[in-house]
Amino acid sequence: MRNILLLHCHDLGRFLGSYGVGSVSTPHLDALAGESALFEQAFATAPHCSPARASLFTGTYPQSNGVLGLTHDPFAWDLNEPRLHIANRLKSVGYRTELVGVHHESRVLPDDEVATRLGFDRARTGGARDVVVSRATDALHRMAAGGSPFYLQVGFTEPHRVPSQHDRPGVMGFLADGVAPDASRGHNIPPYLLDDSGSREEIAELQGAVKHMDEGVGRILAELDALGLRENTVVLFTTDHGLALPRAKCTLYDAGLEVALMLRVPGNTAWSGRRIADIVSHVDVLPTLLDISGHTVPADLPGTSLRAAVESGEPVRQHCFSQLTFHTYYDPKRSVRTSTHKLIVNFSNAPRAMDPTQSWVHRSLPVDLGGPTIGTSPALELYDLGADPAELDNEAGNPAQAEILRQLSAALFAWMRETDDPLLEPAPTHAARHSIALKHLHDASLTPSRK
Repeated sequence: MRNILLLHCHDLGRFLGSYGVGSVSTPHLDALAGESALFEQAFATAPHCSPARASLFTGTYPQSNGVLGLTHDPFAWDLNEPRLHIANRLKSVGYRTELVGVHHESRVLPDDEVATRLGFDRARTGGARDVVVSRATDALHRMAAGGSPFYLQVGFTEPHRVPSQHDRPGVMGFLADGVAPDASRGHNIPPYLLDDSGSREEIAELQGAVKHMDEGVGRILAELDALGLRENTVVLFTTDHGLALPRAKCTLYDAGLEVALMLRVPGNTAWSGRRIADIVSHVDVLPTLLDISGHTVPADLPGTSLRAAVESGEPVRQHCFSQLTFHTYYDPKRSVRTSTHKLIVNFSNAPRAMDPTQSWVHRSLPVDLGGPTIGTSPALELYDLGADPAELDNEAGNPAQAEILRQLSAALFAWMRETDDPLLEPAPTHAARHSIALKHLHDASLTPSRK
């Protein structure tokens, strides 16, 4: 049985050199990518922290595992079945298990309770980069001295936004302790941001935070090699969801759901230096880790092992499904994506905050949770990703796209039924948008194809 080292971080999206971002310095993750199978089109099940991580570590969707919102106070969402966590699964077949750093996939509790519930022999949560690296290397030393395989889960807070003494009034940027802005290679301004001085300042901070995290990953991987563990340890790196920028985090656009995903499997050349263009989901990660480690993949998991995609070139899925229900307020949305199109269904017509990410404050605006709004989202959003990769032109009302809309609506409704989605129930109060959106999906599932 192989050891497993799973490294993850906050709010990264695919903002790495190995994903084509030339302005960010990530030599350690780029080197890992060159030795790994890198998935170019991997997506989270949710565009915010706890639901995305709950799916990653249980292989189930938020509607099924119970984590529809954040797990820390005052929100306190929690896993329905902690025994489904990958640590519990691996511990049951003889793995030593340890958690270091970010824990955000289940109810935030004292470390010993987290360990007991999720299946870790030891948990040391929290900490900035240097603390996480120190604890991770300490764990590796202890793991190296043992005789049974290990699962080590290491989470970095960076590049999440954090309050800092370097922030200007009303701004929460990326300058955690030890992080400095980095524009040495220029600025990579995403297409959904205005290229102005504020955005450049913001992106320089982000690039510095990503560089800072990358250096931490490099130190852990170097220790793995120094201890002679490289040849028997699978290494996976990913993030929870997209960047903490407007029209990204906390939205169901690709910018909010796209994730870096790379997996190094020693002794198997099929996994080395491969780039996989097929769409894949975070729910595919747990089945993959079980499969390549020689363990039975439970039949009731909704995900699929990515082994066939890497070793045989076989696509593993036609659809990626994602959802948002509750971040800091109730804003239910569901989406389905194929390799060519995306459908987003917005179940609420409540005005959106001026901050559409619910996590980002523009440098020209004061912090004001009761501030201005930017109107409502349409009930249906349909995007032709080939012609419109930035998802700016809504085609839901275009007659030429009616059949695509029907097909995606039917697929989304079927997924909601399979996951026992709470949105299938009538809204607890009168909510016209909820009823209209649900009726559209139901009707689409009953309408024969026009092909």
